[in-house]
Amino acid sequence: MSDLDPTSEDQVGGRQSLDTVAGIARIAVSAWWHATEWAVRTSLRVPRRVVEVALDQGTAVDPPVEPSTSARWNGRSNDRSNGHRPDAAARLREEGEELLRKSRDVRYEDEAHPAYARILSELAPDEARILRLMLLEGPQPAVDVRTGGPVGIVRSRLLAPGLSMIGPRAGCRYVDRVPSYLNNLFRLGLIWFSRETLRDPQRYQVLEAQPDVLAAIKSVRQAKVVRRSIHLTPFGEDFCRVCLSADDSVLEGLPAHSMPPETPSAPQPPELTE
Repeated sequence: MSDLDPTSEDQVGGRQSLDTVAGIARIAVSAWWHATEWAVRTSLRVPRRVVEVALDQGTAVDPPVEPSTSARWNGRSNDRSNGHRPDAAARLREEGEELLRKSRDVRYEDEAHPAYARILSELAPDEARILRLMLLEGPQPAVDVRTGGPVGIVRSRLLAPGLSMIGPRAGCRYVDRVPSYLNNLFRLGLIWFSRETLRDPQRYQVLEAQPDVLAAIKSVRQAKVVRRSIHLTPFGEDFCRVCLSADDSVLEGLPAHSMPPETPSAPQPPELTE
């Protein structure tokens, strides 16, 4: 066969063409494979936290919080910690300015203290009777029964505190609640408890003859009676005059009450007895 045989040249050229096509095909397949691999890897790039959640379903993922939302929440928290929202504080300032404006207005007349309406809503009917009794008949006597004798000189024990005849004299329906009534009236600033005695000793003699006082005295071998008194505060007197007196004619010549001391050691209400 001659080197210039056309049949041999065609066969060689065909093989070269096939090799070229195969090479191009391999390059295309390789490019496709690398592109696919890159896409798969990109889609699998997830946060480590999400992967952990996928492995452990008991772990929760906190949703992302936008900075603006967090800032707004912090603002609301600060407002709540201050006790007032900005609009509430503004209203309080407006009310304060209105009070100052009324104080400068010579034509403004305040017939009653604004707290009286609230106090009336916090009083029991029996407590209103007690206040009216003290307004019309003045301060009321009260006694404490304590242990006496030689032992009582060293250390006296309180047996029965704050015994009085206020309940029966006022016509209270629930006389056993009188200690609670007196504590509520003290809380509202209407009465106060004095260590001083009243001028009329006969009022104590009648009180000390009452069954509950005698029972406390006889409960120990030796006892002593400490005399005290219960008064209306100036605020309580004005409250009674405004709210609990329908007839203005009875407001003349009413008994006087002592002023409470203006010291931190002011007498406290007696302890409640069972």
